[in-house]
Formats: sequence, structure tokens, C-alpha cells
Amino acid sequence: MTKTITAVGFNFDEKQSEMIEKKLQRVSYAEEHIIDLIVRVKHEKEYSFDIVANFRWGVQANVKAEDFDFGAALNKVMDVLDQKIKKEKEKVQQH
Repeated sequence: MTKTITAVGFNFDEKQSEMIEKKLQRVSYAEEHIIDLIVRVKHEKEYSFDIVANFRWGVQANVKAEDFDFGAALNKVMDVLDQKIKKEKEKVQQH
């Protein structure tokens, strides 16, 4: 799985980069199913996370979350991403 992490409109500090890397380990169980994971973080008034996961079988999952707190937005988007990955794995296993 290839990970691309990009900050739009600001630069990550070291703590934020570590938080993202640590949270992405949560979906490491799906590494063999995901080709690439693209994480884009925007910061205007609030933090906006946009994650695109491209699965090996041609499906693309796109999840988003926003919050004024960086950690809260990251937790929200990771919860949604985790659920999407589980649903996709179930669909593929049923076929």
C-alpha cells in the first residue's frame, strides 16, 4: 500500500505528522487489499480531511471529515475509513 499525505494551505508540524502515521496503522490489516491511500488535509477555519483509498479490485472509497480540532477530525475520518474498508472486504468475500 502506497501512502501519500499532503497538507493544503499549511505545513504539518512534527506532532501532526506522527498522529497521522499512527492512525493510519489502524487500517494496516487491509494493506494487501489497498493499492494506494491518498490523504489530503486542508486547514482554513477548520481542519478538513479527505482520504481516497483505491482497492485492488477497482473500487475507490472516498471519505471526508471536518473539525476545528486536528485530532478530532483525524479520529472522525479514520472511523469512517475503517468502516468503508470493512464493508468493501465483506462485499468481495461474498463474491
